[in-house]
Amino acid sequence: MIELDQVTMRYPLAGREVTVLDRLSLSVAAGERVAITGPSGSGKTTLLLVLTGLEQASEGRVVIDGSPLDELDADARADLRRDRLGIVFQSFHLVPSLSALQNVALPLDIAGAADAADRARQMLTSVGLGERSGHYPSQLSGGEQQRVAIARAMVHGPRLLVADEPTGNLDGATGESIVQLLFELEERLGTTLLLVTHDPALAARCDRTMVLGAGRLAPGKAPGQAPGQAPGQASGQESAA
Repeated sequence: MIELDQVTMRYPLAGREVTVLDRLSLSVAAGERVAITGPSGSGKTTLLLVLTGLEQASEGRVVIDGSPLDELDADARADLRRDRLGIVFQSFHLVPSLSALQNVALPLDIAGAADAADRARQMLTSVGLGERSGHYPSQLSGGEQQRVAIARAMVHGPRLLVADEPTGNLDGATGESIVQLLFELEERLGTTLLLVTHDPALAARCDRTMVLGAGRLAPGKAPGQAPGQAPGQASGQESAA
């Protein structure tokens, strides 16, 4: 589903170039759940922008669901995001002038789906907001807004869901309910999930964790793995030097 091969991303800054991603490679299979962790400023958001085609890499190859992004123009990349990707942002990014129903139906409306309103209404019911479809974002709580954002990201049945700190602006209890909803929908629809998070408990719910640092990805600690323990090494087992 995702193939990143030697991807490098540089930005100009004060008369010099800053390398944010440095010959980074990643492979994610269809249906897999992968968490990306790392400190603030390590390039996690840049990585998501590159793999969703919102930014073009300076070097390297990005292939999403069999489509090499460097061979697509801006319109084709937008079509790929509309048809095959779902994106959930930390800050919701709902359109304030649209109701919850209209926000969820937006990607279907853009695609010209005749049943956009019906499908959006069904998805809102799936996320527990069937009775709030006529409310605007300003009339919804943070948790409700994130539910609308998830419904919008999933309404077209994307093959890949990308979530950038989906619980970052929510309190603990609300964030937990959002996490449960996200994983339930992902499992029901069979969607591949790439999740960026600072929350180790959230990362532990994925199939594997990758840590971004110095522009590259490295395997993270597996669920239940002791500090300093190599992936796949049993507790108490000495590593071979």
